[in-house]
Amino acid sequence: MDRQPIPDDTDRDACNVDGDSQVRERALAALARRQNGVARRDQLLNVGLSRYAIDSRVKSGRLQVLHRGVYLLGPVAPPLARETAAVLACGHGAVLSHGSAAALWQLIPFRDRAIDVTVPARRTRRRRGIRTHRVRTFEPDEITVLNRIPVTTPARTVLDMAAKVPTRELEQAVAEAERKRHVSRPKLLALLARYPRRPGTAALRSLLRCSERPALTRSGAEVLFLSLVRRAQLSQPEVNTSLHGHEVDFLWRRERLIVETDGFAFHRSRREFEADRRRDTELAAQGFQVMRVTWRQITGEPEATLTRVAQALARRSERSQTASRSG
Repeated sequence: MDRQPIPDDTDRDACNVDGDSQVRERALAALARRQNGVARRDQLLNVGLSRYAIDSRVKSGRLQVLHRGVYLLGPVAPPLARETAAVLACGHGAVLSHGSAAALWQLIPFRDRAIDVTVPARRTRRRRGIRTHRVRTFEPDEITVLNRIPVTTPARTVLDMAAKVPTRELEQAVAEAERKRHVSRPKLLALLARYPRRPGTAALRSLLRCSERPALTRSGAEVLFLSLVRRAQLSQPEVNTSLHGHEVDFLWRRERLIVETDGFAFHRSRREFEADRRRDTELAAQGFQVMRVTWRQITGEPEATLTRVAQALARRSERSQTASRSG
């Protein structure tokens, strides 16, 4: 006959639990709050659950196994449970890193893929859904805690990404980190000096030494348009910036020229159309010219599109200089 688990008093009906069981339940609730709803097996044992109680709760669904020895404390996973579970599963010193850290810092969108975790240099077991990276050590200023998860700092996250992502995505991450004031160029350059031969260092150093600041774009049309502007060696515009209470795609402030891009899948409702025209009128009243370019124009007529922009810049620059001389 198979041996049956010995019932534990933590699994009694809530109205019949004794004082010790109530203490354990409160400890479990506190643990769930601290760790985004997940815990390791040793932590459950430390709060007073026996091995039999843990197994019983797994069978009943009150605990769900996320990784070996790591459990979800309830039927529904709260936000960031997967990320927290991945870090806990990788053991002491593990931190969220690379793309997963960038998503946590909101430098790039969250993606439904393996969780990136960096661990101190040691052999680690492969775990489903976790992409493991190894380092000898972290300096104290390279790790922190965000949303109750150990994670690489924004600067270290950008450095890690530099070896893994295309230049365009790296530029986006740097621009977003600067916009959120998570990083500064001196801080990133200091980190590069600390790791002069690390993979990705050359790409990040080249980006930071460029005379143009990293540009934050939010759509495929914006990315393509900015690429055209750079290839044509037009002056660098401000990107996704605020102006008189409105956010504009591209702004040449000195020439007082704005370019708005419409993406491939862009569909305007009448309300949106009218709101855009109202905004254009308000900006025109402030002395700004608003040009609109479509995905078709950017991809099918790039030279003509650039010519229009260049001519507008030249006209408005000349007008600005004339007004300055006459003033």
